Amino acid sequence: MAGWGGFFFSLLNYKTEKYVIAENRKIGILFRLYQLAVLGYIIGWVFVMKKGYQEREEAIQTSVITKLKGVSLTNTSETGPYLWSAEDYVLPPNGEQVFFVVTNYIETPNQRLGFCAESFKVPDGQCLSDDDCPEGESVIAGHGIKTGLCLNSTRTCEIHAWCPVEYSQMPTEPLLSEAENFTIYIKNFIRFPKFEFSKSNVLETSDEGYLKRCFHDKENHPYCPIFRLRDLVSRTGHDFQEMAVKGGSIGILIEWICDLDKDSSECNPQYSFTRLDMNLNNSITSGYNFRYAKYYKDQNGETYRTLYKVYGIRFDIMINGQAGKFNIVPTIIAIGSGVALMGIGAFVCDMILLYMMNTSSFYREKKFEIINFKKEKSKQDGKASNRNRARKPGVDKDAANSIKKPEETEVTVEPSPLEESHATVEKRGPTVPRNTGQRYSTVQSKQGAVPKQHISFSSHN
Repeated sequence: MAGWGGFFFSLLNYKTEKYVIAENRKIGILFRLYQLAVLGYIIGWVFVMKKGYQEREEAIQTSVITKLKGVSLTNTSETGPYLWSAEDYVLPPNGEQVFFVVTNYIETPNQRLGFCAESFKVPDGQCLSDDDCPEGESVIAGHGIKTGLCLNSTRTCEIHAWCPVEYSQMPTEPLLSEAENFTIYIKNFIRFPKFEFSKSNVLETSDEGYLKRCFHDKENHPYCPIFRLRDLVSRTGHDFQEMAVKGGSIGILIEWICDLDKDSSECNPQYSFTRLDMNLNNSITSGYNFRYAKYYKDQNGETYRTLYKVYGIRFDIMINGQAGKFNIVPTIIAIGSGVALMGIGAFVCDMILLYMMNTSSFYREKKFEIINFKKEKSKQDGKASNRNRARKPGVDKDAANSIKKPEETEVTVEPSPLEESHATVEKRGPTVPRNTGQRYSTVQSKQGAVPKQHISFSSHN
Protein backbone atom coordinates (compact mmCIF):
# COMPACT_ATOMS: atom_id res chain seq x y z
CA MET A 1 0.00 0.00 0.00
CA ALA A 2 2.89 2.34 0.68
CA GLY A 3 4.06 1.94 -2.89
CA TRP A 4 0.66 2.83 -4.30
CA GLY A 5 0.34 5.75 -1.91
CA GLY A 6 3.69 7.10 -3.02
CA PHE A 7 2.64 6.74 -6.61
CA PHE A 8 -0.58 8.70 -6.12
CA PHE A 9 1.19 11.43 -4.14
CA SER A 10 3.81 11.70 -6.89
CA LEU A 11 1.02 12.65 -9.30
CA LEU A 12 0.66 15.90 -7.38
CA ASN A 13 4.24 16.87 -8.07
CA TYR A 14 5.08 19.38 -10.82
CA LYS A 15 7.87 18.55 -13.21
CA THR A 16 9.59 21.15 -15.38
CA GLU A 17 12.28 20.96 -18.03
CA LYS A 18 15.90 21.82 -17.61
CA TYR A 19 17.36 23.91 -20.44
CA VAL A 20 20.92 24.15 -21.70
CA ILE A 21 21.89 27.53 -23.15
CA ALA A 22 24.27 27.13 -26.09
CA GLU A 23 26.15 30.35 -26.80
CA ASN A 24 26.27 29.86 -30.57
CA ARG A 25 25.24 32.95 -32.52
CA LYS A 26 24.67 31.19 -35.82
CA ILE A 27 22.18 28.76 -34.33
CA GLY A 28 20.65 31.54 -32.25
CA ILE A 29 20.12 33.79 -35.28
CA LEU A 30 18.69 30.87 -37.29
CA PHE A 31 16.24 30.02 -34.50
CA ARG A 32 15.11 33.63 -34.06
CA LEU A 33 14.58 34.07 -37.80
CA TYR A 34 12.48 30.91 -37.85
CA GLN A 35 10.44 32.18 -34.90
CA LEU A 36 9.83 35.48 -36.68
CA ALA A 37 8.75 33.63 -39.82
CA VAL A 38 6.29 31.48 -37.86
CA LEU A 39 5.00 34.53 -36.01
CA GLY A 40 4.50 36.39 -39.28
CA TYR A 41 2.69 33.38 -40.75
CA ILE A 42 0.35 33.08 -37.77
CA ILE A 43 -0.45 36.79 -37.51
CA GLY A 44 -0.32 37.81 -41.17
CA TRP A 45 -1.70 34.79 -42.99
CA VAL A 46 -3.75 32.81 -40.46
CA PHE A 47 -5.35 35.66 -38.53
CA VAL A 48 -5.34 38.66 -40.89
CA MET A 49 -5.72 37.08 -44.33
CA LYS A 50 -7.60 33.85 -43.56
CA LYS A 51 -9.30 35.04 -40.36
CA GLY A 52 -8.40 31.83 -38.56
CA TYR A 53 -10.05 33.09 -35.38
CA GLN A 54 -13.51 32.76 -36.96
CA GLU A 55 -15.98 29.90 -37.15
CA ARG A 56 -17.09 29.51 -40.77
CA GLU A 57 -20.14 28.30 -42.64
CA GLU A 58 -20.27 27.60 -46.37
CA ALA A 59 -23.63 25.77 -46.49
CA ILE A 60 -25.46 28.76 -47.91
CA GLN A 61 -29.21 28.53 -48.52
CA THR A 62 -30.29 30.52 -51.56
CA SER A 63 -33.16 31.32 -53.90
CA VAL A 64 -33.05 33.08 -57.28
CA ILE A 65 -35.85 34.77 -59.21
CA THR A 66 -35.27 36.20 -62.70
CA LYS A 67 -37.34 38.42 -64.95
CA LEU A 68 -36.58 39.76 -68.43
CA LYS A 69 -38.09 42.75 -70.18
CA GLY A 70 -37.82 44.11 -73.71
CA VAL A 71 -39.35 43.70 -77.21
CA SER A 72 -37.87 43.16 -80.67
CA LEU A 73 -39.44 43.33 -84.15
CA THR A 74 -38.40 40.87 -86.87
CA ASN A 75 -39.41 40.75 -90.54
CA THR A 76 -38.67 37.64 -92.63
CA SER A 77 -39.79 36.55 -96.10
CA GLU A 78 -41.44 33.42 -94.70
CA THR A 79 -43.60 34.95 -91.97
CA GLY A 80 -43.37 38.71 -92.42
CA PRO A 81 -43.15 41.06 -89.44
CA TYR A 82 -43.34 39.59 -85.97
CA LEU A 83 -43.06 41.28 -82.57
CA TRP A 84 -41.06 39.29 -80.02
CA SER A 85 -41.74 39.91 -76.34
CA ALA A 86 -40.34 38.26 -73.20
CA GLU A 87 -43.01 35.56 -73.41
CA ASP A 88 -41.61 34.53 -76.80
CA TYR A 89 -37.84 34.78 -76.47
CA VAL A 90 -37.34 33.59 -72.85
CA LEU A 91 -37.31 29.84 -72.30
CA PRO A 92 -38.52 28.74 -69.84
CA PRO A 93 -40.63 31.81 -69.06
CA ASN A 94 -41.14 31.16 -65.32
CA GLY A 95 -37.98 32.92 -64.09
CA GLU A 96 -35.67 30.12 -63.06
CA GLN A 97 -31.97 30.05 -62.16
CA VAL A 98 -31.13 28.84 -65.70
CA PHE A 99 -32.82 30.47 -68.69
CA PHE A 100 -32.35 30.98 -72.43
CA VAL A 101 -32.76 34.14 -74.51
CA VAL A 102 -33.41 33.79 -78.26
CA THR A 103 -31.18 35.95 -80.43
CA ASN A 104 -31.42 34.20 -83.84
CA TYR A 105 -33.59 31.48 -85.39
CA ILE A 106 -34.59 29.42 -88.44
CA GLU A 107 -38.34 29.21 -88.97
CA THR A 108 -40.15 26.48 -90.91
CA PRO A 109 -43.84 27.45 -91.02
CA ASN A 110 -46.96 25.47 -91.87
CA GLN A 111 -45.63 21.96 -91.41
CA ARG A 112 -48.21 19.18 -91.79
CA LEU A 113 -48.00 15.42 -91.53
CA GLY A 114 -47.50 13.89 -94.98
CA PHE A 115 -44.97 12.56 -97.49
CA CYS A 116 -41.99 14.54 -98.75
CA ALA A 117 -38.32 14.22 -99.67
CA GLU A 118 -35.66 13.93 -96.98
CA SER A 119 -33.09 16.69 -96.78
CA PHE A 120 -30.06 16.10 -99.01
CA LYS A 121 -27.81 17.08 -96.03
CA VAL A 122 -28.79 13.90 -94.18
CA PRO A 123 -26.36 11.11 -95.26
CA ASP A 124 -28.70 8.25 -94.37
CA GLY A 125 -31.46 9.81 -96.50
CA GLN A 126 -29.48 9.82 -99.76
CA CYS A 127 -30.18 7.07 -102.29
CA LEU A 128 -29.59 5.78 -105.81
CA SER A 129 -32.45 3.27 -105.98
CA ASP A 130 -35.44 2.09 -103.98
CA ASP A 131 -33.27 -0.57 -102.38
CA ASP A 132 -31.48 2.18 -100.47
CA CYS A 133 -34.78 3.20 -98.83
CA PRO A 134 -36.21 0.15 -97.02
CA GLU A 135 -39.84 0.77 -96.03
CA GLY A 136 -40.55 1.44 -92.37
CA GLU A 137 -36.95 2.27 -91.47
CA SER A 138 -36.32 5.58 -89.73
CA VAL A 139 -33.74 7.94 -91.14
CA ILE A 140 -30.73 8.20 -88.86
CA ALA A 141 -30.35 11.82 -87.77
CA GLY A 142 -33.19 12.65 -90.19
CA HIS A 143 -36.76 13.84 -90.07
CA GLY A 144 -39.06 10.83 -90.68
CA ILE A 145 -39.72 7.22 -91.70
CA LYS A 146 -38.70 5.82 -95.11
CA THR A 147 -41.52 4.77 -97.43
CA GLY A 148 -39.44 2.55 -99.73
CA LEU A 149 -39.21 5.04 -102.62
CA CYS A 150 -36.13 6.86 -103.89
CA LEU A 151 -36.98 10.25 -105.43
CA ASN A 152 -34.90 10.85 -108.54
CA SER A 153 -35.40 14.61 -108.43
CA THR A 154 -33.60 15.02 -105.11
CA ARG A 155 -31.71 11.67 -104.94
CA THR A 156 -33.13 11.26 -101.42
CA CYS A 157 -35.60 8.85 -99.89
CA GLU A 158 -39.26 9.71 -99.54
CA ILE A 159 -40.27 9.93 -95.88
CA HIS A 160 -43.41 10.23 -93.82
CA ALA A 161 -42.84 13.28 -91.66
CA TRP A 162 -43.80 16.87 -90.89
CA CYS A 163 -43.49 18.38 -94.31
CA PRO A 164 -41.76 20.35 -95.62
CA VAL A 165 -38.61 19.44 -93.68
CA GLU A 166 -36.60 22.11 -91.92
CA TYR A 167 -34.72 24.72 -93.91
CA SER A 168 -31.06 24.77 -93.07
CA GLN A 169 -30.02 28.31 -93.95
CA MET A 170 -28.97 30.13 -90.80
CA PRO A 171 -29.00 33.94 -90.97
CA THR A 172 -25.54 35.46 -90.87
CA GLU A 173 -26.83 38.36 -88.77
CA PRO A 174 -28.89 37.94 -85.59
CA LEU A 175 -32.58 38.49 -86.26
CA LEU A 176 -33.12 39.71 -82.71
CA SER A 177 -30.27 42.20 -82.73
CA GLU A 178 -32.22 44.48 -80.40
CA ALA A 179 -31.93 41.84 -77.69
CA GLU A 180 -28.79 43.56 -76.46
CA ASN A 181 -31.03 46.19 -74.87
CA PHE A 182 -33.15 43.65 -73.02
CA THR A 183 -32.91 43.94 -69.24
CA ILE A 184 -32.65 41.13 -66.75
CA TYR A 185 -33.71 41.42 -63.11
CA ILE A 186 -31.92 38.95 -60.81
CA LYS A 187 -33.39 38.74 -57.32
CA ASN A 188 -31.37 36.69 -54.86
CA PHE A 189 -32.06 35.71 -51.24
CA ILE A 190 -29.40 34.07 -49.09
CA ARG A 191 -29.31 32.64 -45.56
CA PHE A 192 -26.60 31.24 -43.29
CA PRO A 193 -28.51 28.97 -40.89
CA LYS A 194 -25.69 28.50 -38.39
CA PHE A 195 -25.56 32.23 -37.63
CA GLU A 196 -29.25 32.94 -38.34
CA PHE A 197 -28.26 35.59 -40.89
CA SER A 198 -30.33 36.46 -43.97
CA LYS A 199 -30.01 39.07 -46.68
CA SER A 200 -31.08 40.01 -50.21
CA ASN A 201 -29.33 41.70 -53.13
CA VAL A 202 -32.19 44.20 -53.57
CA LEU A 203 -32.14 47.57 -51.86
CA GLU A 204 -34.69 47.88 -49.08
CA THR A 205 -36.49 51.07 -50.03
CA SER A 206 -40.00 52.43 -50.13
CA ASP A 207 -39.36 54.13 -53.49
CA GLU A 208 -41.41 52.11 -55.97
CA GLY A 209 -39.73 53.74 -58.97
CA TYR A 210 -36.17 52.93 -57.91
CA LEU A 211 -35.98 49.59 -59.73
CA LYS A 212 -37.57 51.07 -62.86
CA ARG A 213 -34.86 53.64 -63.45
CA CYS A 214 -31.68 52.09 -62.02
CA PHE A 215 -29.02 49.82 -63.49
CA HIS A 216 -26.44 47.91 -61.55
CA ASP A 217 -23.29 49.85 -60.75
CA LYS A 218 -20.71 48.56 -58.30
CA GLU A 219 -20.05 51.99 -56.84
CA ASN A 220 -23.32 53.89 -57.10
CA HIS A 221 -26.01 51.18 -57.20
CA PRO A 222 -24.64 47.90 -55.75
CA TYR A 223 -28.14 46.85 -54.66
CA CYS A 224 -29.85 47.37 -58.02
CA PRO A 225 -29.76 43.86 -59.61
CA ILE A 226 -30.87 44.98 -63.09
CA PHE A 227 -28.47 44.40 -65.99
CA ARG A 228 -28.53 44.97 -69.76
CA LEU A 229 -27.69 41.87 -71.76
CA ARG A 230 -25.12 43.88 -73.70
CA ASP A 231 -23.34 44.78 -70.46
CA LEU A 232 -23.37 41.18 -69.23
CA VAL A 233 -21.74 39.90 -72.43
CA SER A 234 -19.20 42.73 -72.53
CA ARG A 235 -18.07 41.88 -68.98
CA THR A 236 -17.04 38.47 -70.25
CA GLY A 237 -14.81 40.10 -72.85
CA HIS A 238 -17.02 39.33 -75.88
CA ASP A 239 -19.26 41.26 -78.25
CA PHE A 240 -23.00 40.69 -78.05
CA GLN A 241 -23.71 40.90 -81.79
CA GLU A 242 -21.03 38.32 -82.60
CA MET A 243 -22.22 35.97 -79.88
CA ALA A 244 -25.89 36.35 -80.86
CA VAL A 245 -25.41 34.74 -84.32
CA LYS A 246 -24.69 31.22 -83.06
CA GLY A 247 -25.42 31.70 -79.39
CA GLY A 248 -23.39 30.71 -76.35
CA SER A 249 -23.43 30.17 -72.59
CA ILE A 250 -22.66 32.72 -69.88
CA GLY A 251 -22.18 32.07 -66.19
CA ILE A 252 -23.28 34.68 -63.64
CA LEU A 253 -21.68 34.16 -60.24
CA ILE A 254 -23.07 35.97 -57.19
CA GLU A 255 -20.69 35.61 -54.28
CA TRP A 256 -21.44 36.50 -50.67
CA ILE A 257 -18.35 36.80 -48.43
CA CYS A 258 -19.64 38.00 -45.06
CA ASP A 259 -17.63 38.93 -41.97
CA LEU A 260 -20.31 38.85 -39.29
CA ASP A 261 -17.96 40.44 -36.75
CA LYS A 262 -18.63 43.64 -38.70
CA ASP A 263 -21.88 45.41 -39.49
CA SER A 264 -24.31 43.62 -41.82
CA SER A 265 -24.13 46.56 -44.25
CA GLU A 266 -20.62 45.40 -45.19
CA CYS A 267 -21.91 42.01 -46.36
CA ASN A 268 -22.44 42.85 -50.04
CA PRO A 269 -22.93 40.66 -53.13
CA GLN A 270 -20.10 40.47 -55.63
CA TYR A 271 -20.95 39.75 -59.29
CA SER A 272 -18.68 38.09 -61.83
CA PHE A 273 -19.39 36.99 -65.40
CA THR A 274 -17.68 34.44 -67.64
CA ARG A 275 -18.34 32.70 -70.95
CA LEU A 276 -18.73 28.98 -70.34
CA ASP A 277 -18.86 27.56 -73.89
CA MET A 278 -15.88 27.43 -76.22
CA ASN A 279 -15.46 30.62 -78.20
CA LEU A 280 -14.84 28.99 -81.58
CA ASN A 281 -17.14 30.70 -84.07
CA ASN A 282 -15.72 28.71 -86.98
CA SER A 283 -16.15 25.37 -85.19
CA ILE A 284 -19.20 23.13 -85.18
CA THR A 285 -18.90 22.91 -81.38
CA SER A 286 -19.42 26.63 -80.83
CA GLY A 287 -22.75 28.23 -80.07
CA TYR A 288 -25.96 27.05 -78.44
CA ASN A 289 -29.21 26.04 -80.19
CA PHE A 290 -32.21 23.76 -79.97
CA ARG A 291 -35.61 23.24 -81.63
CA TYR A 292 -39.17 23.67 -80.53
CA ALA A 293 -42.54 23.94 -82.31
CA LYS A 294 -45.80 25.83 -81.98
CA TYR A 295 -48.93 23.88 -82.93
CA TYR A 296 -52.15 25.18 -84.50
CA LYS A 297 -55.40 23.90 -86.02
CA ASP A 298 -56.87 25.12 -89.25
CA GLN A 299 -60.55 25.69 -90.00
CA ASN A 300 -60.98 22.03 -90.93
CA GLY A 301 -59.53 20.88 -87.61
CA GLU A 302 -56.29 19.63 -89.06
CA THR A 303 -53.12 20.15 -87.02
CA TYR A 304 -50.16 22.00 -88.39
CA ARG A 305 -47.16 23.61 -86.75
CA THR A 306 -44.34 26.11 -87.07
CA LEU A 307 -40.89 24.70 -86.31
CA TYR A 308 -38.20 26.93 -84.83
CA LYS A 309 -34.52 26.22 -84.60
CA VAL A 310 -33.43 28.93 -82.18
CA TYR A 311 -29.96 30.25 -81.41
CA GLY A 312 -29.35 32.28 -78.33
CA ILE A 313 -27.56 32.81 -75.03
CA ARG A 314 -28.00 30.49 -72.07
CA PHE A 315 -27.52 32.11 -68.65
CA ASP A 316 -26.53 30.02 -65.62
CA ILE A 317 -26.82 31.85 -62.30
CA MET A 318 -24.59 30.36 -59.60
CA ILE A 319 -24.58 31.39 -55.94
CA ASN A 320 -21.60 30.94 -53.68
CA GLY A 321 -20.78 32.31 -50.28
CA GLN A 322 -19.39 31.86 -46.81
CA ALA A 323 -19.79 33.62 -43.48
CA GLY A 324 -17.42 33.86 -40.54
CA LYS A 325 -17.77 34.89 -36.92
CA PHE A 326 -15.36 34.90 -33.97
CA ASN A 327 -15.17 31.70 -31.95
CA ILE A 328 -12.70 30.71 -29.26
CA VAL A 329 -12.23 27.14 -30.54
CA PRO A 330 -10.67 27.96 -33.96
CA THR A 331 -8.63 30.67 -32.26
CA ILE A 332 -7.08 28.17 -29.85
CA ILE A 333 -6.47 25.71 -32.69
CA ALA A 334 -4.69 28.38 -34.74
CA ILE A 335 -2.50 29.37 -31.78
CA GLY A 336 -1.76 25.71 -31.03
CA SER A 337 -0.62 25.14 -34.60
CA GLY A 338 1.75 28.08 -34.24
CA VAL A 339 3.20 26.66 -31.02
CA ALA A 340 3.69 23.32 -32.76
CA LEU A 341 5.56 25.04 -35.59
CA MET A 342 7.80 26.69 -33.00
CA GLY A 343 8.63 23.24 -31.66
CA ILE A 344 9.68 22.09 -35.11
CA GLY A 345 12.16 24.96 -35.26
CA ALA A 346 13.67 23.97 -31.91
CA PHE A 347 13.97 20.35 -33.10
CA VAL A 348 15.75 21.37 -36.32
CA CYS A 349 18.17 23.63 -34.46
CA ASP A 350 18.92 20.82 -32.00
CA MET A 351 19.71 18.45 -34.85
CA ILE A 352 22.09 20.99 -36.40
CA LEU A 353 23.74 21.72 -33.06
CA LEU A 354 24.15 18.09 -31.97
CA TYR A 355 24.96 16.32 -35.23
CA MET A 356 26.00 18.75 -37.98
CA MET A 357 28.73 20.89 -36.41
CA ASN A 358 32.39 20.33 -35.56
CA THR A 359 31.67 20.83 -31.86
CA SER A 360 28.65 18.53 -31.82
CA SER A 361 30.25 16.03 -29.43
CA PHE A 362 30.85 18.79 -26.87
CA TYR A 363 27.23 19.93 -27.06
CA ARG A 364 25.98 16.37 -26.74
CA GLU A 365 27.99 15.86 -23.53
CA LYS A 366 26.47 19.00 -22.05
CA LYS A 367 22.94 18.32 -23.17
CA PHE A 368 22.62 14.62 -22.33
CA GLU A 369 23.43 13.09 -18.92
CA ILE A 370 24.00 9.32 -19.06
CA ILE A 371 23.03 7.43 -15.89
CA ASN A 372 24.02 3.77 -15.27
CA PHE A 373 22.34 2.41 -12.18
CA LYS A 374 24.86 -0.42 -11.56
CA LYS A 375 27.91 1.84 -11.86
CA GLU A 376 26.36 4.50 -9.64
CA LYS A 377 25.55 1.90 -6.97
CA SER A 378 29.07 0.45 -7.02
CA LYS A 379 30.54 3.96 -6.63
CA GLN A 380 28.31 4.66 -3.64
CA ASP A 381 29.31 1.33 -1.99
CA GLY A 382 33.01 2.13 -2.52
CA LYS A 383 32.68 5.55 -0.91
CA ALA A 384 30.90 4.04 2.10
CA SER A 385 33.65 1.44 2.68
CA ASN A 386 36.37 4.12 2.49
CA ARG A 387 34.57 6.19 5.11
CA ASN A 388 34.33 3.15 7.42
CA ARG A 389 38.05 2.40 7.09
CA ALA A 390 38.91 6.02 7.90
CA ARG A 391 36.86 5.90 11.08
CA LYS A 392 38.11 2.52 12.53
CA PRO A 393 41.53 3.49 14.14
CA GLY A 394 40.05 6.37 16.08
CA VAL A 395 37.18 4.25 17.28
CA ASP A 396 39.52 1.52 18.51
CA LYS A 397 41.67 4.03 20.32
CA ASP A 398 38.71 5.58 22.07
CA ALA A 399 37.47 2.16 23.07
CA ALA A 400 40.87 1.21 24.52
CA ASN A 401 41.14 4.37 26.61
CA SER A 402 37.60 4.11 27.87
CA ILE A 403 37.95 0.55 29.22
CA LYS A 404 39.70 0.13 32.61
CA LYS A 405 41.27 -3.19 33.41
CA PRO A 406 41.24 -4.48 36.97
CA GLU A 407 45.04 -4.46 37.16
CA GLU A 408 45.32 -0.84 35.94
CA THR A 409 44.84 2.40 37.86
CA GLU A 410 44.38 5.71 36.07
CA VAL A 411 46.16 8.66 37.67
CA THR A 412 46.04 12.26 36.60
CA VAL A 413 49.45 13.99 36.72
CA GLU A 414 49.80 17.67 37.51
CA PRO A 415 52.67 19.14 35.49
CA SER A 416 55.42 21.04 37.26
CA PRO A 417 56.46 24.50 36.12
CA LEU A 418 59.54 23.17 34.46
CA GLU A 419 57.63 20.65 32.51
CA GLU A 420 55.21 23.30 31.15
CA SER A 421 57.99 24.98 29.26
CA HIS A 422 58.78 21.87 27.27
CA ALA A 423 55.48 20.40 26.25
CA THR A 424 51.84 20.45 26.89
CA VAL A 425 50.74 17.59 29.03
CA GLU A 426 47.75 15.59 27.88
CA LYS A 427 44.63 15.92 29.90
CA ARG A 428 44.41 12.23 30.45
CA GLY A 429 47.24 10.85 32.65
CA PRO A 430 49.27 7.77 31.87
CA THR A 431 47.95 4.38 32.75
CA VAL A 432 50.41 2.44 34.81
CA PRO A 433 50.20 -1.34 34.65
CA ARG A 434 50.66 -3.11 37.96
CA ASN A 435 52.50 -6.13 36.64
CA THR A 436 55.58 -4.05 35.81
CA GLY A 437 56.73 -4.11 39.35
CA GLN A 438 56.41 -0.33 39.57
CA ARG A 439 54.51 1.40 42.31
CA TYR A 440 53.35 4.88 42.64
CA SER A 441 52.78 7.27 45.60
CA THR A 442 50.95 10.48 45.96
CA VAL A 443 52.44 13.47 47.75
CA GLN A 444 50.31 16.44 48.64
CA SER A 445 51.86 19.85 48.36
CA LYS A 446 51.81 22.02 51.42
CA GLN A 447 51.78 25.28 49.48
CA GLY A 448 48.59 26.76 48.15
CA ALA A 449 44.98 26.02 48.70
CA VAL A 450 44.86 23.65 45.80
CA PRO A 451 46.72 20.42 46.53
CA LYS A 452 49.15 19.21 43.93
CA GLN A 453 49.93 15.58 43.45
CA HIS A 454 53.33 14.24 42.49
CA ILE A 455 54.04 10.76 41.39
CA SER A 456 57.30 8.98 42.04
CA PHE A 457 58.17 5.53 40.89
CA SER A 458 60.54 2.95 42.48
CA SER A 459 61.25 -0.53 41.38
CA HIS A 460 61.45 -3.59 43.60
CA ASN A 461 63.92 -6.21 42.92
